[in-house]
Amino acid sequence: MNNAVSTATTCPYCGVGCGVIASTNEDGTFSVQGDKTHPANFGRLCSKGSALADTVDLDGRLLHPQVNGQQTSWDTALDAVATGFKKVIDEHGPDAVAFYVSGQLLTEDYYVANKLMKGFIGSGNIDTNSRLCMSSAVAGYKRAFGSDSVPCSYEDLETAELIVIVGSNTAWCHPVVFQRITKAKQENPNLKVIVIDPRKTATCEIADLHLPLKSGSDAALFNGLLSYLNETNKIDWKFVDKYTDGFADALMSAEESGITIAQVAKSCELNHQDVEHFFTLFAKTSKVVTMYSQGVNQSSSGTDKSNSIINCHLATGRIGKPAMGPFSITGQPNAMGGREVGGLSNQLAAHMDIDNSMHRDLLSRFWQTDNLTTTAGAKAVDMFNDVASGKIKAIWIMATNPVVTMPDADKVRAALQACELVVVSDCEEFTDTTACADIVLPALAWGEKCGTVTNSERRISRQRNVLPHPGEAEEDWWIISQVAKRLGYQQHFNYQSSVEIFREHAALSGFENKGVRDFDISGLASLTDQQYDELTPVQWPVTVGKPQGTARLFTDNKFFTTNGKAQFIAITPRAPVNAPSDDYPLVLNTGRVRDQWHTMTRTARSAKLSGHIAEPFVDIHTTDAEKWSVKAHDLAIIESRWGAVLARVQITDNQSVGNIFVPMHWTQQNSSHSRVDAVVNPVVDPISGQPESKHTPVKISPYQALWYGFILSRTPLKLSNNEYCVSVKGEQFWRYELAGESKIEDYSAWAKQQLGEEGEWLEFADLKAQRFRAGIIKHNQLDAVVFIAPNHDLPARTWLSNLFTESPLTDEARSNLLAGKPGADQPDVGPLVCACFGVGENTIKDAISCGAAKSVEDIGKQLKAGTNCGSCIPELKKLFE
Repeated sequence: MNNAVSTATTCPYCGVGCGVIASTNEDGTFSVQGDKTHPANFGRLCSKGSALADTVDLDGRLLHPQVNGQQTSWDTALDAVATGFKKVIDEHGPDAVAFYVSGQLLTEDYYVANKLMKGFIGSGNIDTNSRLCMSSAVAGYKRAFGSDSVPCSYEDLETAELIVIVGSNTAWCHPVVFQRITKAKQENPNLKVIVIDPRKTATCEIADLHLPLKSGSDAALFNGLLSYLNETNKIDWKFVDKYTDGFADALMSAEESGITIAQVAKSCELNHQDVEHFFTLFAKTSKVVTMYSQGVNQSSSGTDKSNSIINCHLATGRIGKPAMGPFSITGQPNAMGGREVGGLSNQLAAHMDIDNSMHRDLLSRFWQTDNLTTTAGAKAVDMFNDVASGKIKAIWIMATNPVVTMPDADKVRAALQACELVVVSDCEEFTDTTACADIVLPALAWGEKCGTVTNSERRISRQRNVLPHPGEAEEDWWIISQVAKRLGYQQHFNYQSSVEIFREHAALSGFENKGVRDFDISGLASLTDQQYDELTPVQWPVTVGKPQGTARLFTDNKFFTTNGKAQFIAITPRAPVNAPSDDYPLVLNTGRVRDQWHTMTRTARSAKLSGHIAEPFVDIHTTDAEKWSVKAHDLAIIESRWGAVLARVQITDNQSVGNIFVPMHWTQQNSSHSRVDAVVNPVVDPISGQPESKHTPVKISPYQALWYGFILSRTPLKLSNNEYCVSVKGEQFWRYELAGESKIEDYSAWAKQQLGEEGEWLEFADLKAQRFRAGIIKHNQLDAVVFIAPNHDLPARTWLSNLFTESPLTDEARSNLLAGKPGADQPDVGPLVCACFGVGENTIKDAISCGAAKSVEDIGKQLKAGTNCGSCIPELKKLFE
């Protein structure tokens, strides 16, 4: 009998907000499974969520406070933070300090950080990494509705008859939402899906129509749709006249930017018939949800793009009803919670506005402060520019890694290195950002901390602690409160638990509200400690009159604008700020891959998750690859005006001509030259401040490597003098992909410099062919292998990795190792396709080629691939093709 202790909690990755059952088992192991009762996922988990148990070890964790690189006590570290900030404030004023926080924080942490900076230090200088992912969606909602109100629910996707997915690779970035749409499509043959994206991504596998529009042309497309709706008499005049303002101006702007389908098709570089098909489907289908994400938001005109989408829903009255609405899908687990507490520098807590004197007065009275900021602070890009210029002299970074994720990332690193005081709270000791810190403070990670998060559909869920606090790590709210007390605000930050903070947060949302503000969870303000512990997922607003929450907003057609009407916004499409040129002729797009998250501080701990895509890569169309002389599997240099990276070339016609894609995840901790945001331009949307991460002019060229190689080692290594080096965690080994421009004069000496000389060395060298292979045996087990070649033609890593499980290593295995080929009893399973069950590409191909599997369903029955999270199903389909 298994006496596991199980706890319902919430996944820490994307904004879907999946419920997780985390269990500490009788044998001491830790495991997770989907929570079948959670309304966000009903038991489904993606590959990342399924692998959470692989990521809770303490290797590399920050467990003790440090000042100037030396471990110290909490009192010493907290005194240093408070003294440093007070000194800067006294000498230069409150705007000389800043907090940069994160959608990884819990709502309670966020609330306390915002309260301290805006309410008591008296500066607006707190911003969040959510600025980089959804601030344009926030600005769009606020312009249209008068509030940051996401009107839809996930259930609307399942009852819709048309889902338009814009700028989102949902299959990889929000896999459980993608699974819900896929299931709905299977159950409802009338449901159509249209994907609007320059790339043909895995999401297109369920699309009835894919529109690979020109990068940055979304507003022109939706302006064209608005014109078409008017021309074909599909405007809901009763709704428009009674509940909206500004339609005439919006329509005029739309018509000026291209009234005919032919003009729209030309502007967006789309097929005329495809545009017409999209417009016709949208016009004739009442139950339409338009779901959009970073491809819309991460643009210098992201706010306008958002409003161009909302305009079409307002024009047809498709909002506030089941299966209808403009639905922004957030990227992070608590980006929504950060919006609720005012984590963005231009907001106050509880969806109030800094430039609203009534809101400032209300909040000042509630917090009992006379020092509330009266002006907005610096938005993320401006904040780090202010650090670079010396305007901001002290910054506290919490639960995020801006040296990797900010655009023009090298400038950000240089700014932090030169800053007078840099404090970082994190659960990881070694990140690109902690490397710049004067003071590092150990925070709790997922599974250890306790509080709430809010997902993309406004659903508040509990994150509960299921693991003990490691070392001296503490809750973020506790750390912030301790500094606040040392700054003299003890009576306002004397919190003893997260539930106290939540009750205050909930009470503020209802304070003098009376229905004039959208965010209201006053129905939760009187929760007892036990009720908070037992809180089940609920969508806000949650009031005394609506204790069960609210599935969708605007069902009464009343909005939070001054006159209660929704506002059309006149949109004039604008091209991205930096256009391609002769020097930089290609457009760089960045984003996520299926099995990794942000800067991989958590997901890189899992060998399963690292097996799918091991290296940073660049996707490029066949035409562009030929034009710029880059070859598949070689390395290429991608350069912009701001920086350069190295990446492995993948040639694919899924990429539009003139565009390339490089993922965002790799850092200096696991790669030598692959921080793609060092290349990304720092241009921002003038309204939202969100960077244009989807459009940077670049050039590409072959990396002139004299040699390629890799090392597999049972223990992690500190490799030196390698121009290209990427480290990857395997099941029983570490993998290092290498390349260099400098000639290796003595292969054996070089290998021993990297690995040490201990153990029994098996070596093979062909100096004429410039090939070298070596295996190091210790205690009759394989300890490491080294392979070097003049090109990327090297043995598959998968069969070699299996040798690390053999004990003792057989003579045949030794011979195969030196020959560089697997033996008959060492099948090469190929690159990982299914991370959940560790199924490789060659295993799947074998099942298909021998006739044992004739469908994806057969693969699932025989190999289990695709039967858990479903994220690999698009790849399984491609293997059949």
